[in-house]
Amino acid sequence: MSYIICKDLSFSYDNQIVVSGLNFQVDEGDYLCVVGENGTGKSTLLKGLLGLKKPSGGEIVMGEGLKSTQIGYVPQQDAVQQDFPASVYEVVLSGCLNSRGMRPGYGAAEKKRALDNLDLLGIASIKNKSFQELSGGQRQRVLLARSLCATKRLILLDEPTTGLDPLAVEELYGLLDELNTKQGITVIMVSHAIRDAVSHADHILHLSHAGYFFGTVEAYKKSGFGENFLGGAADA
Repeated sequence: MSYIICKDLSFSYDNQIVVSGLNFQVDEGDYLCVVGENGTGKSTLLKGLLGLKKPSGGEIVMGEGLKSTQIGYVPQQDAVQQDFPASVYEVVLSGCLNSRGMRPGYGAAEKKRALDNLDLLGIASIKNKSFQELSGGQRQRVLLARSLCATKRLILLDEPTTGLDPLAVEELYGLLDELNTKQGITVIMVSHAIRDAVSHADHILHLSHAGYFFGTVEAYKKSGFGENFLGGAADA
């Protein structure tokens, strides 16, 4: 069952094309990493999938009744207001905003969902702490919990390991692996760490100024893209 199908997709900024002729699909349960050089449109593609950027060509088809407002999103850390004067619980609860509709305030169901996701990501003990007091790794867990309040189906992450220490990076990948395999959540992640991507994802979308690759991790390792960027592709 396909959640997202992209057909001949293109995006442009100031009349300059940054992504062109892109064809790929994301099925339920997939773990897709989007990799590639700077300036190849990785973050632009994510904005398009979220409905924040309109394609200049082609189309994005949402399947299985999925709407862009039902996609959880974890932005880059530098795009998050880190001195935000709110508690961990309040930040996580705000992920329920789209499901609240026109109702004022949050209901019992939303509050329970926030508490459940705090438990799931092991941060219930810091729910009353201020977001601005947290370490980078803790903030990512909070933002991930927030994204899970928006969806039980699909989450998008934009360079989630940037600025994290090695232990926090390892913990984050472990969390994403568990969400994908045990919770059945589909993951699309933009990453600059190609070796980490092939170690955890099952599909790779590699954007390049010279074209793109889309396929399984195993096929990627054997491709020209994979061999160029991984070095010893067979051992990656």
